[in-house]
Amino acid sequence: MKIFIDTADLAEIRDVAAMGVVDGVTTNPTLIAKAGRPLDVVIRDICEIVDGPISAEVLSTDFDGMVREGRELSKIHPNVVVKVPLIADGLRAVKVFASEGIRTNVTLCFSPMQGMLAAKAGATYISPFVGRIDDMASEGMILVEQLVSIYQTYGYATQVLAASIRHPMHVVRAAELGAHVATIPHKVIHQLLKHPLTDSGLAQFLVDAKKIPQK
Repeated sequence: MKIFIDTADLAEIRDVAAMGVVDGVTTNPTLIAKAGRPLDVVIRDICEIVDGPISAEVLSTDFDGMVREGRELSKIHPNVVVKVPLIADGLRAVKVFASEGIRTNVTLCFSPMQGMLAAKAGATYISPFVGRIDDMASEGMILVEQLVSIYQTYGYATQVLAASIRHPMHVVRAAELGAHVATIPHKVIHQLLKHPLTDSGLAQFLVDAKKIPQK
């Protein structure tokens, strides 16, 4: 499973990139707004740090606007993936982008049939929002499992990108269920590293190291 970081904070991206564990980056208007700089500038800077898929979202909700914005975003860098909302005009735009060789990340997926329609339109990635489904007293990972199964059954090339990850067990389940990608906040990536037995084992090694005779 590939790991993307879900942020537009360059310091966070540099941190995980230096560990060699990040394969790509996802952004959205909320994250770009927190960065406090123009979208194209932020995306260009991210592309200089991570050599992998970088999702940049269109802001329009009509077909013509999404196509126009998506084409411009794709020109920023070859690694840009155009992020499109899962609405009717969004799928129309995805079909156009697919015909032009522009990769897409269809976002805000909350049902298996939404995901199947996105795959039929030619989406490169589908983003089921597992955390937001959990917030509605349902189980978001069921949707990941359904999408993986449907795509495998019918041979769709669309990759399942588990999004709205809230904690390490979301990442574990995404991997177990066969998600192609999980996009994870900076904090949760660091939580994946932590285990008390690692900490206690290292502490003991350091204590014992002081007992090694010195030259």
